Amino acid sequence: MKKMLVLLVAVSLMFTTAGFLFADDDAKTHPSCIYCGMDRVKFAHSRMLIEYDDNTTVPFCSLHCAAVDLALKIDKTPKSIMVGDYATKELIDAEKAYWVLGGAKMGVMSKRAKWAFAAKDGAERFISGNGGTLISFDDALKASYEDMNADTKMIRDKRKMKRMKSGDMHEHKHN
Repeated sequence: MKKMLVLLVAVSLMFTTAGFLFADDDAKTHPSCIYCGMDRVKFAHSRMLIEYDDNTTVPFCSLHCAAVDLALKIDKTPKSIMVGDYATKELIDAEKAYWVLGGAKMGVMSKRAKWAFAAKDGAERFISGNGGTLISFDDALKASYEDMNADTKMIRDKRKMKRMKSGDMHEHKHN
């Protein structure tokens, strides 16, 4: 009985350690967002990683891009949804995280920020210094969908300006 317990603890620690190693290495394994191409190492504080029930793993820079994927893959069930802790940049369970909506800091791919924290006191410290409201993951996802139109327009406008500045604007004629 004692040996079985020791074996179970050892196996459990092995899986837990593997999970942490995977979480720390995810931005190196998946360096860019599949939708916008943004650098997930640079945006480690907002990055997300979804594993679906068919064992596919999809990397994102932010909740905005993760929300796009969740909407497009309506027939797939997420097994896990991970997000970068704003303070530590470590991946945490998005559904258990303490989310902050809004505040003084601009969001990633969104005008209205949506930041995740592993600890409630971390979220509260952020709110006291930057403003915002403490919300759940479901509320953060709902806000992401509510913001999608304005955020997509903002992203398109920024990219258009960037192309114009770089001289990469070409006229496209439609037949």
